[in-house]
Amino acid sequence: MVHNVVDAKRSVFSAENAPADADETALVRAALERPELFGAVYQRHVDAIYRYLRLRVGLDEAADLTQQVFLKALSALPKYQPKGAPFSAWLFRIARNLATDHHRLSHRKPDELLPDIMFSGTAGAPEEAALQMEQQLRLRSLLRELNAEKRELLAMRFAAGLSSREIAAVIGKSEASVKKQLSRILRTLKEKYGEY
Repeated sequence: MVHNVVDAKRSVFSAENAPADADETALVRAALERPELFGAVYQRHVDAIYRYLRLRVGLDEAADLTQQVFLKALSALPKYQPKGAPFSAWLFRIARNLATDHHRLSHRKPDELLPDIMFSGTAGAPEEAALQMEQQLRLRSLLRELNAEKRELLAMRFAAGLSSREIAAVIGKSEASVKKQLSRILRTLKEKYGEY
């Protein structure tokens, strides 16, 4: 239902006149000259931004914050400077800052990395359902043990689908550092998961 809100918000930014296979830089330049073309930028990034925010702030707030990301981006577009990073990194910086502000203002802890929606599916047989639930609870427990920075890296990589290069641009670290951190986090999770 919340994702439907995001779908409804998409109609606000129409991308009818955008060039079909324009690259991101060309889309941003076109949107600078003709703001109605920002819809193509929106369409390209809305799902990843929404998934990332859903993990950071939960289902209830993700659609609203997703809308705020794109409204802020549209209003700040004339000030945007590529600086060697992809446009998506700029959008994710906006999303990250909004999520941080949201948590600070609401005085709540960030939601866990695995939202409850992941736990609503059922397997065919009761034994499979019980096993699946046990595995998910183990994973959830392991993710709770990670610090916020590590959970954030996992959210950017797996929920938002960002590359190591894009994550590096968002958080201000080198690509090699991000790759190394992700590798260590995943190795640690695998080792600990196997200990259960």
